This record gives sequence, C-alpha cells and structure tokens, in this order.
Amino acid sequence: MSGAVVGIVLVSHSAELAAGAADLAAQVSGGTVRIVAAGGTDDGALGTSAAKVELGLSEADSGAGVVVLPDLGSAVLTVRAVLTDRPGGRVVLVDAPFVEGAVAATVTAAAGGDLQAVAVAAAEARHARKL
Repeated sequence: MSGAVVGIVLVSHSAELAAGAADLAAQVSGGTVRIVAAGGTDDGALGTSAAKVELGLSEADSGAGVVVLPDLGSAVLTVRAVLTDRPGGRVVLVDAPFVEGAVAATVTAAAGGDLQAVAVAAAEARHARKL
C-alpha cells in the first residue's frame, strides 16, 4: 500500500506510562506514525486489557503492519492472547526496552522502514548506551 507506515502499539500496565511514551515518540516522528497507547485496565486500574490491545492494533494499522511493545510480564501475555486470534505476519510483538524501543521504532517507521526494520530497531534499542 502506497503511503502506509508501520504503526506502533504501546502496551503498559499504566495508562499514564503508555500515554507518556506515545506522546514522546509522536513528537520525535512529527506525527507521521500512528502510535497508540494501550495502558491500564478497562476500568482505569493498573493492569492490561485485551480489548485495549485489540482496539490499538486496529487504530495503529495503516496497511504496513504494527509493532507492539509491552512493558512487563503480563502485558506480554495479554498481547500473545490477543494475537492467537489474528492472522500472522502483520503484527510483531517485540522484546525491547519500552521507551527507547518506542522511540527507535517510531524513528524507523517515520523514515519508511518496513515491519521487520521497525521491529529490529526497537529490539536493538536495548544496546543503546546512556553513559
């Protein structure tokens, strides 16, 4: 699909953490990448929501696929449960640092990277030194 950009879904136990990371990443991309925060439970508590992940996948997908970055343990389990019901290939769950991975994925997606390149960029953010 022409003009399609890889989307990103950030799955966190905290709605505020997911929204903050999404806001940071969106500012880096200049708003060219669909970044969806899927944080917290449906009733606003700490935890994860399969419904929010499903909605996030739909909202983030512009036709080039979606990279999903979870924050902690059960977020991974929630995403995996959602992905069991979806056809393969268009959504990639990535083991990456949450904030650094979101920024790296967003920069790569904004530059026109394909699904694999965006996933690799997020995962490789684990090796970015801060000091």
